[in-house]
Amino acid sequence: MTVRLAGLTVDWLGYATLRMTDGETVVYVDPGRHGVLSGQWEPHADGIGHPPSQDYRKQDGDVVCVSHVHHYDPDGIERVATEDATVVAFESIAGLDVDHDLRAIHDLPYEIREVGMKDTLSVTGADIWTTPAYNRPEGPHIHPDGTPYHPEGFGCGFLVELDGRSVFWPGDTDVLPGHRTLEVMLLCPPIGGSGRTMDQHEAAALAAEIEPTLVLPIHYNTFSNLEADARTFAADVAEAGVPVVLDES
Repeated sequence: MTVRLAGLTVDWLGYATLRMTDGETVVYVDPGRHGVLSGQWEPHADGIGHPPSQDYRKQDGDVVCVSHVHHYDPDGIERVATEDATVVAFESIAGLDVDHDLRAIHDLPYEIREVGMKDTLSVTGADIWTTPAYNRPEGPHIHPDGTPYHPEGFGCGFLVELDGRSVFWPGDTDVLPGHRTLEVMLLCPPIGGSGRTMDQHEAAALAAEIEPTLVLPIHYNTFSNLEADARTFAADVAEAGVPVVLDES
């Protein structure tokens, strides 16, 4: 689906994949994984949140951001990146990429900029801030043995600003204290009920607290294990006076 807001055009392409542009610079966040861009995916039965019905290969991305190894997809990056693109990747991906049987990120034919959980950089018309993204050990999103699905240091979120207009993808994370201090135009929280990220209720509470201009929930209903009741989420957020847009195609 496509959202237009204050001169920005933002596309949700399924799962955690976002494309955003101000008409000059094109930025992708977490492109691909599990066949989302290649068409080799297993769709959710209710028809919501589907990625494109055919292969996606625009190769127009000036900047490609990758939050952690679970969303690292070399094929997805090559489908969206220009030849001289910059890939902004969380630092722990290098090393874990081979463990996950993926092509090493430093073997990709792009400039690779590694970032940590609290970094700031400017690249090709975009200002980018990273934020911590993890599951709290004392929280609900943990393995049966008590270890977090996403331990601290495993990944990050991205706040991307294009010409003064900001889009925030928190990444695969619980709601964390730092999230509540952000000033965001477009908030794109994960609301899928996988048990590994903030759920729709936690995301709705975050949206009500930081009051973005608009909320576009993502990372839900692309696959059956990411089910969420998006209408209930939207109602919860709207009750706080924050506008929400849903993919109901």
